[in-house]
Amino acid sequence: MVILGLTGSIGMGKSTAARVFRRMGLAVHDADRAVHDLLATDQGAIGAVAAAFPEVRRDAAIDRQALARKVFDDEAALARLEAILHPLVRRRQDQFLRLAARARRPVVVLDVPLLFETGGERQCDAVVVVSAPAFVQAQRVLRRPTMTRRRLDAILERQQSDAQKRRRADFLVDTGLGRRHSLCQLRAIVKVTSQWRGDHWPPRAPRRYH
Repeated sequence: MVILGLTGSIGMGKSTAARVFRRMGLAVHDADRAVHDLLATDQGAIGAVAAAFPEVRRDAAIDRQALARKVFDDEAALARLEAILHPLVRRRQDQFLRLAARARRPVVVLDVPLLFETGGERQCDAVVVVSAPAFVQAQRVLRRPTMTRRRLDAILERQQSDAQKRRRADFLVDTGLGRRHSLCQLRAIVKVTSQWRGDHWPPRAPRRYH
């Protein structure tokens, strides 16, 4: 089974690329969706986050907007939150990979915004980076409700630069040249990697969670 990592900075078109991969029949694990599900339904995650940040609990779930405001300008708080959530997300990711391997899927996709920043590329046979010119990125992101230039800049500071990601990519998808161009690139990636033999699953050693 070939494991593709899918990543890219905010506003670069990663979610669109993930939808295209799904339409092509590939199984995609969405790390952001896993976080949302954990904070909405997983009592262990909800309890741990509420213990660290009591003011963000709302009834039986976590108010994600309040949590985002809490950690946005506080690196120590963000680190505490990541220490809680990252191991739980990895467990869900490993469960996804086990099920995909059991179903004999030839290629699967791990959709992870901070793939390089968290070392997730080491679990992948190849990494797909979506990219676009900075002005296109800004236009896309600043159309979002509540988004400001200051908030965008703060988000970008926490991520590897687009230039760094482009250098580390095994496959680069330029989403600034139109949907047809991006679709052709994604189809070519699937065609090529479907002929590969992956060597990252099963893992070489058991994963340890702390």
